[in-house]
Amino acid sequence: MRGLVMDFGGVLAGPGSGGRLLAGILTDLRRRGVRTAILSNDPGGPAAAGLRELGEGRLVDTVVLSGDVGLAKPDPRIFRLTARRLDLEPGDCVFVDDLVANVRGAVVAGMVGVRHVDPETTAGELGILFDLEQAGMGGTD
Repeated sequence: MRGLVMDFGGVLAGPGSGGRLLAGILTDLRRRGVRTAILSNDPGGPAAAGLRELGEGRLVDTVVLSGDVGLAKPDPRIFRLTARRLDLEPGDCVFVDDLVANVRGAVVAGMVGVRHVDPETTAGELGILFDLEQAGMGGTD
């Protein structure tokens, strides 16, 4: 896997999210050369400036907001667009979301889908997919 795409609300922020743990994984993977993105159904506009600022290497390589691109999850086109923005094929990407419908949309687009249930479970799944323990990035026993 060469790309990691995460939802924002419900995965990186909000109730049940894994903000610190998952943000740490994003940071570690970026250091290893994995391309990263946030993909959100946020309506965009001026109110989304803070979310957009997480891109360009601050936390992730790019931020894709539904309101900015005119597409929304679970439409497979938004997953393909996000992969293109990472200069990757969808099959090179893992997508994490707390909503089953969105994970299914990513899978239809060709990505590997991970449903976020809780931070530890998601970290464990990412650890397997990105071989994090062998890379010396800690375990999630």
